[in-house]
Amino acid sequence: MKQRLAHRMTYLYPRCWRDRYGKEFEQLLMDEGSSMRTLLNVSWAALKEHFVPTQGRSGAECLISFGVVVRKPSAVIPMAMSLAALGVVLGHLAIAGTAPQADEGTAAHLWQLLMAAQMPLLLFFAIKWLPRAHRQALYVVGLQAVALAASIAPVFLLKW
Repeated sequence: MKQRLAHRMTYLYPRCWRDRYGKEFEQLLMDEGSSMRTLLNVSWAALKEHFVPTQGRSGAECLISFGVVVRKPSAVIPMAMSLAALGVVLGHLAIAGTAPQADEGTAAHLWQLLMAAQMPLLLFFAIKWLPRAHRQALYVVGLQAVALAASIAPVFLLKW
């Protein structure tokens, strides 16, 4: 494998992993052939390393991966609440259709409660995790924003 390709394949791994194993791994890749199987294997292992870090690394920042942060209740609960709010809207659409209602019903109140109740949880997650693992927490905040937008979009598009 050429040095440039070996360097790029090594760069797929997290920074703390590269700091510890990068030079040796790059040399191993240059000694190994550049078969499709090797490229796929290295890519898959790098992806797994981002979500489930190998044990025995030094440094606390290396132990916090995206997979660790996204499994925290303060990350999961707001996303679940957004998806539940989306389910309420879709359920209301399936039962009552898109016609505007004379007054706000149970579905509208549930949606409002779910949307409002997740804001303090989002704030708690940001305060707790952004200083500890800012990159991983930003990815989780991005996922939470997508879930939030997905539950707001039908209400906005239907002008309810």
